Amino acid sequence: MGDLFWIFISAMVVNNFTLFYFLGLCPFMGVSGRVYTALRMGAANIFVLTVASICAWFLNAFVLPYAPYLKLISFILVIASAVQITEMTIKKLSPALFRALGIYLPLITTNCAILFMAWTQANRGYNFFQGLAFAWGAGAGLTLALVLMASIRENLLFSKVPEIAKGNAIVFIIAGILSLAFMGFAGLLST
Repeated sequence: MGDLFWIFISAMVVNNFTLFYFLGLCPFMGVSGRVYTALRMGAANIFVLTVASICAWFLNAFVLPYAPYLKLISFILVIASAVQITEMTIKKLSPALFRALGIYLPLITTNCAILFMAWTQANRGYNFFQGLAFAWGAGAGLTLALVLMASIRENLLFSKVPEIAKGNAIVFIIAGILSLAFMGFAGLLST
């Protein structure tokens, strides 16, 4: 059980996909304007990561030992299918959220963080529960990064920002500072 905890913490904080590996930057920059939207995008990513993790484990256990050359294409197909299911579900259950997420929801399909999770899970030989802990940690880390950025950006609306740094410039500066803060965790553990 302790192993699952450390896999989760490692994926969430120490090796945060967004702030350490710089994966999933499109939703990180695009949807992090409001905490409400960032939380919902984080939940969508957690769902897709979970489905992709389960499918990646199944593929690694039953299909890829017999056809290892199908690894990349099978992961891409699984991710695209999971995102389509997520997109249809959100559109049906919450049309307002679907409009708020806009183009960034279908872009989860091309989110390299999802593919990185499946690929890393396969290369590390995680079992079913370790893969789920890794996926949930990665999703929690992405959600954490989104919410941190969104909360800072919401506070910037009431702050005096120099004219030269307004817009995307301040967002990149904040992203760099957050990344430096998370890279400080790099020496804690390695999984």
